[in-house]
Amino acid sequence: MSEQIFEWAIVGAGPAGIAAVGKLIDAGVKPTSILWIDEEFNVGDLGRFWQNVSSNTTVKLFTRFLEAASSFSYRNAPDFPLNHMPPEKTCALSAIVEPLQWVSEHLCKKVHIEETRIQRMALTKRFWSLDSKTAAYHAKNVILATGAIPLSLDYPTIPTIAFETAIDKHQLAKAIKPEETYAVFGSSHSAMMIIQHLVEQKVKKIINVYRSPCSYAVDMGDWILFDNTGLKGNTAAWAKEHIDGALPANLVRCVCDEEQTKDVLSQCDKAIYAVGFTPRDTIKIEGYDHKHYNPHVGIIGPGLFGLGIGFPEIKADPFGNIEARVGLWKFMDYLNTVLPLWFKYPT
Repeated sequence: MSEQIFEWAIVGAGPAGIAAVGKLIDAGVKPTSILWIDEEFNVGDLGRFWQNVSSNTTVKLFTRFLEAASSFSYRNAPDFPLNHMPPEKTCALSAIVEPLQWVSEHLCKKVHIEETRIQRMALTKRFWSLDSKTAAYHAKNVILATGAIPLSLDYPTIPTIAFETAIDKHQLAKAIKPEETYAVFGSSHSAMMIIQHLVEQKVKKIINVYRSPCSYAVDMGDWILFDNTGLKGNTAAWAKEHIDGALPANLVRCVCDEEQTKDVLSQCDKAIYAVGFTPRDTIKIEGYDHKHYNPHVGIIGPGLFGLGIGFPEIKADPFGNIEARVGLWKFMDYLNTVLPLWFKYPT
């Protein structure tokens, strides 16, 4: 059991956790007073699941993230392939995982790290206790950067292909059979990528079940309309041609209510659910529900804050469209805004 009371504990070592550690050090917090907890320190779900996925973020925004914290020391990093990619283009997510892994290892040398999983947290005597299976840690302030998991389909009678498999075209190719029919739920960027993969694999039939039509991101100059929900890059180009243009011969699309959905699923061999994420719920927090965080300032409770895809900022654009801001640079931009408040918010 650690008797030290750290000033800050960060749970999670994905992009949001990396950003939090870096910005705390930049703000003057002593690295030795920072506790960083993760089971692997391998860039979180991004490093574990999404490396073969094409990003909807441009290279220049990945670079901006890497250069946003002086404590990252990115100028001293190796000359990664990302540095030579066209700034306005997108890339495979593996291109950002490699430099993020370097930054993570660099930060690990500065702060106190624990390779473990936190199971329970409680606020006692104005500091937080964080309990794993084998130890307890203590901190005045905690940032949860614990990520999110894909939502699942609530129709137990049909087999499903996990989202993590379906979004990776190489893994998907191994999981499908050409003679089968697949239902794909959703009209998001991810859903369109999966449908494109299935079309290219020439499966017998794809039935796309959706509630709202595709939307496309539009560059308005100093901001982007549908930046978080709209299709971008190669996926947008494909959708304009094959979704809002002429449907491929093996693709059917339908807006379905619950009864119609049952009928669709009866025609399918397997289903893929690509309609969003829900916060990872692996830590029991005594007296607080992390799902009820404040989506404008990230506050969960006294001295307890959320950051990243599990706790995204909710923001309206100039036209009043409300979206959850998800993406590496958006996490960093949000942290730049809320961190001064987090320093002042009492435990």
